[in-house]
Amino acid sequence: MAIQKTSSATRESLSIARLSSKLSSIRLSSAALALIFLLTLLAATPPAQAQTETVLHNFNCRTDGCSTTAGLVIDGAGNLYGTTPTGGPYAGTVFELTSSGTFTVLYGFGVQAGDGYAPFGGVILDSAGNLYGTTEQGGAYNAGTVFELTPTGTETILYSFGHGRDGFYPITGVVLDQAGNLYGTTQIGGTHSYGTVFMLTPSSGTFTTLYNFTGGADGNEPYGVAVDQQGNLYGITLYGGTYGFGVVFKVTPSGTETVLHNFTPNGVDGLFPSAPLTVGPNGNLYGTTSYGGALGVGTVFEITPSGTETILHSFAAGKKGFYPVAGVTFDKKGNLYGTTFYGGSSDLGTVFKLTPLGAESVLHSFADNGTDGFGPDGAVAIDKAGNIYSTTYDGGSGLNCGYVYGCGTIFKINPKKTLSHYAD
Repeated sequence: MAIQKTSSATRESLSIARLSSKLSSIRLSSAALALIFLLTLLAATPPAQAQTETVLHNFNCRTDGCSTTAGLVIDGAGNLYGTTPTGGPYAGTVFELTSSGTFTVLYGFGVQAGDGYAPFGGVILDSAGNLYGTTEQGGAYNAGTVFELTPTGTETILYSFGHGRDGFYPITGVVLDQAGNLYGTTQIGGTHSYGTVFMLTPSSGTFTTLYNFTGGADGNEPYGVAVDQQGNLYGITLYGGTYGFGVVFKVTPSGTETVLHNFTPNGVDGLFPSAPLTVGPNGNLYGTTSYGGALGVGTVFEITPSGTETILHSFAAGKKGFYPVAGVTFDKKGNLYGTTFYGGSSDLGTVFKLTPLGAESVLHSFADNGTDGFGPDGAVAIDKAGNIYSTTYDGGSGLNCGYVYGCGTIFKINPKKTLSHYAD
């Protein structure tokens, strides 16, 4: 089928506009940002850094997609999979980077009639190697989709949003339970127009709205879910709650919602969580907030299923990184890993490690005028050897994106060779 270039370009502009809106929706005032950057400039000159990062791929907006906003998933053979919301002759892509370094666009959105576009949320893998994800827009009603992609690149739209009160714009991806059901959230829509939690069974196509947010004490604008072994779902809302700064919530398999934590006006426990939670080895929940904390520029927090919250780390503007917009990932020893969008030696973002007791080390500061990446905003993936992989929204040496730096990268960090610096 011929590619509709004009339509794809229009959709790409819309996708970029929505991404910019999402990233800016929780940012500080211009005066506050100016203060943060001033503090960054005043920070002490960092020590020399051992080069432990490798750029595995530089995105080219004209050919293979760009500006990825989600992390990666890794299979048993070490192959990496992810999405770009824009770029190429498409309106977003699903890509594979093999362990040998071969990059392939598995699927390009926006070419087929009724297809989805703008897949912001990344993908997940099932045991058969099928990929599942969401598109924020497109589908039969132009309100987003849930899709399946086989290992050979055949796409199936499992569900198109916009039937009525089923929700709109699923900007985050989906998760799988042990029975093979998919779960996710929509930013808006539902009975009260403040977002939903949904379940979808791929084998039968059965779609169920488990919970409709009211926009008040129960939260407003949910942003992804995590699932435990009992089938309970846990997530955050960007807004709403008792104080309006977001909540941590639980939804049971039967659809009963409980608010486990309200983020408070004093900001010490964080403000505006904006990434899906991670269920830790101990059954507790872990996440990040983009603002708040002791120094106002973000936190990593832990919360028990009963609702007791602990701040594991408060970020500080400057060389140690700040403004985390992605969740965290565990290694086999219980250490947490994540990224910050800003900060580091050149204020282009960092990759950090956090011990179970909360001691932070910066594993990599993006620098080199952005050629090694700029603005990591996806969670990291860890392979069997302990290597760390993720993406950057900007930077690299790719072309045709119109940014100051490049079009984004896929990178690898070997922590065993890392000279951990800027440690607590």
